[in-house]
Amino acid sequence: MATKEGKSNKLSFQLKTPKGTRDWIGVDMILRESIFSAISEVFKRHGGTQLDTPVFELKEILAGKYGEDSRLIYDLADQGGEDSALRYDLTVPLARWLAMNSSVQHIKRYQIAKVYRRDQPAVAKGRMREFYQCDFDIAGSYDAMIPDAEILRIVVEVFEALGMQDYITIKLNHRKILDGLFGACGVPEDKIRSISSAVDKLDKLPWDQVKLEMEEKGLASEVADKVGEYVKLSGGREILDAIKADELLSANENVKKGAEDMELLFKYLEAFDVLDKVSFDLSLARGLDYYTGLIYEVVTPLSSPEGFAKSQKKSSKSNGDDPNVGVGSIAAGGRYDDLVNMFSKKRQIPCVGISFGVDRIFTIMKQRLEQDAKEGNSTVRASESDVFVMAFGGKGFSGMLVERMSVANQLWKAGIKTEFAQSVKPRLPQQFKLAEAGGIPLAVILGEDELAVGKVKLKELGLPEGHPEKDGYLVSRENLVEEVQKKLNKTTLPIR
Repeated sequence: MATKEGKSNKLSFQLKTPKGTRDWIGVDMILRESIFSAISEVFKRHGGTQLDTPVFELKEILAGKYGEDSRLIYDLADQGGEDSALRYDLTVPLARWLAMNSSVQHIKRYQIAKVYRRDQPAVAKGRMREFYQCDFDIAGSYDAMIPDAEILRIVVEVFEALGMQDYITIKLNHRKILDGLFGACGVPEDKIRSISSAVDKLDKLPWDQVKLEMEEKGLASEVADKVGEYVKLSGGREILDAIKADELLSANENVKKGAEDMELLFKYLEAFDVLDKVSFDLSLARGLDYYTGLIYEVVTPLSSPEGFAKSQKKSSKSNGDDPNVGVGSIAAGGRYDDLVNMFSKKRQIPCVGISFGVDRIFTIMKQRLEQDAKEGNSTVRASESDVFVMAFGGKGFSGMLVERMSVANQLWKAGIKTEFAQSVKPRLPQQFKLAEAGGIPLAVILGEDELAVGKVKLKELGLPEGHPEKDGYLVSRENLVEEVQKKLNKTTLPIR
C-alpha cells in the first residue's frame, strides 16, 4: 500500500531474531531432538525423576549465586509487584524447589529446559543467549563420593549414546584442594574467589595473561608465581600423590580433606570403568560461587571436523566466531552442599550434579555430520517420515487421493511415520522429488490395476542401479504394515 507521499511502506527495523538466539527447523531440529532423546534415556536409566520449573524466578532467588557471572542475568521489568529475572541455570531453581518441599529428603532429578544469559554470543562455537541445558542432580545425604562417582558414570554414558565417547576428557578438581592451595600459597581469604576466576581461564589464556589478571586483582607477584607452580599441574593419580607428598599442601586441612575425597573417587571411578576418561586438573576452578567440593568440566577437541581427530589444543588467539576454535566445555558441574541451606536455614541437603550444554554438543555433532555428508556417509534426513505414499496412472488418471489417504491412514494407525503429496492429481516425478527432498527411505506406490487386486508396490528409495530390489515388489494391503516394518528394521534411519 502506498503512503500519501507515494512511497511504499517499509519496516523500520531489521527483521531478525534477537542477538544470541536462532530459529530451529528441519535437520537441525531432528538432530537436537535426537540429542535430547539420547540424554534423557541415560537419565531415566539411573532413576531420574523429571522436574519442570518456571522460566523466570524472583530476582532475589538468583542474586549472589553466580559470582562474577551475576552480571549476565537477564532482569525482567516489574509487572506485578515482584522483581524477577530469567533463570541463568537449572541448579538454583532446583535448590529453591528443595527448600520449599521439606518432605523431599532424597531425589535423583533431571530437567531439560532453556536458560538465559546476557553473554556475548558466538554462534559458531554454540555460545548463545538462549540455550538448552540438560541437568541431572542427586540430592540427599549419602556416603562420601558415591553420588559424585555415579554422576561421572552418567557423563560417560551420555557421550557413549551420542557416539562421542572417544573424544571427551572429564577435567576434575576439588574446591577444598583449590581453596587450601590458595591459602597455603598466601592468597588472602577475601581474594580466593576472584583469584579462582582468573585461574579458571588457564585453558583459554597463557599463564602470563592469567598472572596479570591476578595482579590486577591485588595479588602480590610472588604469591601469583607460587600459585602458578601448582595450577599448571594436570594428569591422573600422580597429581593426587604429588599433593599428598607436598609438605606445604599436605599441612593444610582443606587440602587433606579434598585429597581424601579424591582418593575415594578414583577408587569408585575405577569400579565404574571411567578412570581413563578423567584428568585431575588443578587449574579448574568453576566460577560459580555455590560449589563446595568436587567440580568437573567435559572438554573435547577442536570444533572443526579435522580437529575431532586431534588432541585438544589451547590457544591465546581464540575468537568467538572462528569455527576452528574449540567450543569450550560441553558439560560441567560439581558438588554444592550449602545451596539449599541458603534458601532455608532448616534445610541442609547435600547435592551434586551435571549440566550438559546441548547447543555446544549440537555444534560439534552437526559439523561431524556435515563432514560425513561431504564424504557420502551421512544418514541425516530433512524429514523423520519413513514412508511416502504415491500413485501413478495413465490417461484419465484421477490421482487416487482417497486411496492414498486410506493407505497413509493404515500406516499411521500402525505407528509408522508417513506422508503423501497434498495434491489431488500429483505427477509421479513430483512425488519422488518430495520424497527425495525429505530423505524418506521407503515409497508405497499405488497403481489402479494393482490396487484392484488388493496390492501395492513397496520400493526402497535410493538403491543403486542393478540392485535386485531397485524397482520394488508387490505386497498385499493386509501385509503392508508387516513388510514396511521389516524394511525399516533393516534400514539405518536415525541420526547417530
